Amino acid sequence: MTAERTVNSRSAPAPVGSYPHARREGEWLFLSGVGPRQAGTTDIPGVTLNAQGEVVDYDVAVQTQAVIDNVKHVLDAAGASLHQVVDIMVFLTNMKDDFALFNQVYAANFSDIQATRTTIGVVALPTPIAVEFKVIARLVNK
Repeated sequence: MTAERTVNSRSAPAPVGSYPHARREGEWLFLSGVGPRQAGTTDIPGVTLNAQGEVVDYDVAVQTQAVIDNVKHVLDAAGASLHQVVDIMVFLTNMKDDFALFNQVYAANFSDIQATRTTIGVVALPTPIAVEFKVIARLVNK
């Protein structure tokens, strides 16, 4: 894969594995899973950890906004914006308790964009986060 096809953003947190933030394929941009961590740190907004590093409390609304902000950073590095997002897959670790708050934050950012969305409940994510997005954007205008 050539470097021109991969996208990485200094404004977004580093991936937790050996993959880029995103990959271009023609007019499409496929983002790797995006979580709420802060760039340059391992800090997760809205999370309280105990001495053993286990989550004791979290705020899904704060995490959701942080994920959206990180998505914006990756899209910006590719020369795109939220308005070019066409599909989002959302992973929530607590669908029952978190969906309503997550959906409020999501709607505030995406209602006018009308991207398709699938929301999936999962047991856990690779880091102690409550929400992660998988995003596909179209890089050219219709």
